[in-house]
Amino acid sequence: MNKRIVAQVEMAPYILKRARLRDRLLCRMERYHALRRGRGWRAVLLLALWMTTGLGCSPRIRLLSHGEDPLCEYTLEGTGRQKVLVIPIRGVLSDVPRRGWVGTRPSVVAETAARLRKAEKDDRIRAVVLKIDSPGGAVTAGDLLYHEIQRFKERTGAGVVVAMMNVAASGAYYISLPADHILAHPTTVTGSVGVVFLQPEITGFMDKIGLDLDVYKTGRNKDMGTLFRKPTDEERRIMEGLIDHLGHRFLALVRRHRPITDAALDTIATARIFLAEEALALGMIDEIGYLDDALARARTLAGLPSDARVVVYRRSEIADDTVYGAGAALWGGGRSFSIFPTGAPEAADWGRFETGFHYLWYPGAAHE
Repeated sequence: MNKRIVAQVEMAPYILKRARLRDRLLCRMERYHALRRGRGWRAVLLLALWMTTGLGCSPRIRLLSHGEDPLCEYTLEGTGRQKVLVIPIRGVLSDVPRRGWVGTRPSVVAETAARLRKAEKDDRIRAVVLKIDSPGGAVTAGDLLYHEIQRFKERTGAGVVVAMMNVAASGAYYISLPADHILAHPTTVTGSVGVVFLQPEITGFMDKIGLDLDVYKTGRNKDMGTLFRKPTDEERRIMEGLIDHLGHRFLALVRRHRPITDAALDTIATARIFLAEEALALGMIDEIGYLDDALARARTLAGLPSDARVVVYRRSEIADDTVYGAGAALWGGGRSFSIFPTGAPEAADWGRFETGFHYLWYPGAAHE
């Protein structure tokens, strides 16, 4: 074997270690500048904590969670100059910030858009792998993410590969459509291509407790969708028309992006869920495989060498990190912990759906 190749192989672990140290230093610099831009006692306190924290393995005790920390780049594997970025999209798709005990956390839409915008500024990122584990969510949230992914591709020319994990159904499939290649894990649940309108109805409870409500309005449909009375026949027809329109939009995008026959589209339009093998037979996905296969496909699409770096953006570091941890620290993790975590009151996003239209597989959301 060529001595130069042997030397490169032997040096690879040290080069990767040096890259991770560089990532750590750059992140500290970004965090320092972010803290300097902060306001009041909070910025001063966090700056003091930062100054007393070294680069070793001691834990970082944080009084507040990481929602305001800058996104930093961390290398997962590889030593080359060109990069493949992994972006995790996990949970119910929403553009509403999530409230916690102290403060709020950015929404899934905001976090994903922030990573795409940051990637636009780095011309060495030649491919993106979207690691999706989501049952879908609000119609508008899904459409916003679809638009952001499409715009990222147009602005950068970078390749986009979707890697479906446990669930990538309904709105999660919707946001997968702009990808150049869709890969599903052998046990992925996908499909549920349709729209649902979720609306609570409490008239039975009101009757039991003797409660009534008077409504004064200017048009007969002004209070359409209220939970305090049953809908009229006219309101049902209007609502069904809106649902049909949004459902047809979803199916039109499937037809635009995927090589699907009319017979397959008829099956997909039933809004049932599919396992990976069924989705592949229908043309909904391109490949069944694992995360390593998705990364290899991304390198191939972008014409990158096998030593291209695989990187993630997150707000804190995870020790001994791998691509499987890419979705584990949107808000922290690794050697950090928060005295006042922001997510406790709403650990289950599915319990707070608002009335409205959703590209959502609801049973999948119940396990978030």
